[in-house]
Amino acid sequence: METKKQPTIIAFSTQKGGVGKSTFTALLASILHYRLGYQVAVFDCDFPQYSLVQMRERDLKTVMQNEVLKKIAHKQFTSINKKAYPVFQSKTDTVLEELEGYVANSALPPDVIFLDLPGTVNTAGILSTLANVHHIFSPITADRLVLESTLSFTDVLTNVLMKKKHTEIKSIHLFWNQVDGRERTLLYENYEKVIKDLGLQLMKTSITDSKRFRKEGETVAITVFRSTLLPADPKLMSLCRLDQFMEEFLNIVKL
Repeated sequence: METKKQPTIIAFSTQKGGVGKSTFTALLASILHYRLGYQVAVFDCDFPQYSLVQMRERDLKTVMQNEVLKKIAHKQFTSINKKAYPVFQSKTDTVLEELEGYVANSALPPDVIFLDLPGTVNTAGILSTLANVHHIFSPITADRLVLESTLSFTDVLTNVLMKKKHTEIKSIHLFWNQVDGRERTLLYENYEKVIKDLGLQLMKTSITDSKRFRKEGETVAITVFRSTLLPADPKLMSLCRLDQFMEEFLNIVKL
C-alpha cells in the first residue's frame, strides 16, 4: 500500500498578538491554493479568538452580498475547478492528531497545511506542536516590546527546539512587517545586528506598512487583498512587497 505524500506544515508564529500572524496565514494560503495550484488546509488553533474561522465566515457573507465579488469568485472557482480550502477550528494540544486524521482521510491530500497558533508559549501543547512544524515565520515590527518577546521566543525555538534530535523544524525566519518608509534605517540596522548576533535568520524582504492590512474585506471593494476565498490582487501585493515576499517564501519552503 503506498504511503500518502506528507504535507509541508507551516506556521506564522510569534509571542505578540497584532503583528499579522492570521493575516499572513490567510494571504499565503489563498495565493498558494487559488493562484499557484497547491492544495491547502488551515487549522486555526488561536483560541479563543479563532480569527481565521471568523474571517472565513465574514468572507462568505461579503462575497454573497457583493455582486462584483460574487462574479469574481464564481469565475475563479469554475476556472480552477476546486473548492475553497478548509479552515478547521482546533486546539494546540490536539491539532497534530486532527491533522494526521485529515491527511489520512482526504481523497486529495494537502500539499501545505498552515497552523495559526496562539501568541503565547504558555499554551498547552504549543512547544511540542511547534516541534512538528517544518517552517516557522515570525513577523516583527520595529517596536522594542514586540522585538524582545519575539527574539527570546525565536531564540528558544532555534537554539533549544531545533537542536533537539526529535524536531521536524527545517527553518525559522523572522521578517519585518509594517515597515514605515519614514523610519530611520539606523533603527533597523541596530535591530538587525542583534538578530544576527543571536544567530537567527532574517528574511531579505520586508513588508511595508499598508492600510490594506487594517481593512477587512470592505463591502464596496472591487480589488481583494486579505481573503480566505480569493487571492490578493497582484497590484496590491506589489505595493507592500508581498510579491517579493512570496518569491522568497517559496524559495525557503521548496514545495
